[in-house]
Amino acid sequence: MSTTLLVVDDDDEIRELLCDYLADAGYQALAAGNGEQMREQLARHAVDLVVLDLMLPGEDGLSLCRQLQAQPGLAVIMLSAKGSTLDRIIGLEVGADDYLAKPFEPRELVARIKAVLRRPQRLETAAQDATVEPQRFAGFRLDHVKRLLTLPDGQALTLPRSDYRVLRELLEANNRVVSRDQLTRSAFGRDHLPDDRSVDMCISRLRQQLRRAASQGAQILTIRNEGYLLSLAREALGA
Repeated sequence: MSTTLLVVDDDDEIRELLCDYLADAGYQALAAGNGEQMREQLARHAVDLVVLDLMLPGEDGLSLCRQLQAQPGLAVIMLSAKGSTLDRIIGLEVGADDYLAKPFEPRELVARIKAVLRRPQRLETAAQDATVEPQRFAGFRLDHVKRLLTLPDGQALTLPRSDYRVLRELLEANNRVVSRDQLTRSAFGRDHLPDDRSVDMCISRLRQQLRRAASQGAQILTIRNEGYLLSLAREALGA
């Protein structure tokens, strides 16, 4: 079966050109001009990846990207005429898998789509098998299927894909240092670049949550020139 893509852009000409190019590249390409049309297409079709414009009338791309985080396994590539580092980081922070500044070559978009889709299957996608058990640590409960982190006080929140992947890597490292390169590849599917703060932002948000259980021995340590380490006291390790 062919991969299904959804292009969400309010510019009729750009939307049509992208859909035609993606169809020529072998994808099934659907179109939507706004958030409402996007939700209608997602309700009708099994979409693998959304190409989402940042500047949309009404609900903007950032708001829609946050909504898409509730659908495990759905990848998002954000497009924007704003190409600054800050705009790119904001797009990645809300859960986009990649960010492409306009204007761009359609061939580059196709290359990025292929890169996102050929990444190792996300645990939250592959874990459709109900036998995957939530992971407990330091008073927290991490549901790998829903990316749902339940805090020690009982509050539950859905982690952005990037934050979830970073936390998963740190947990799997089992008290070993994980490099920024590895975390960047796991969270965003690309190599770490100089001045790239994307992983650092993920770490900062995760630290805010872990501080709620600091007395139970969970903290993310920065290991100079090496990366990050999730330190768990023995009594903080849950079954």
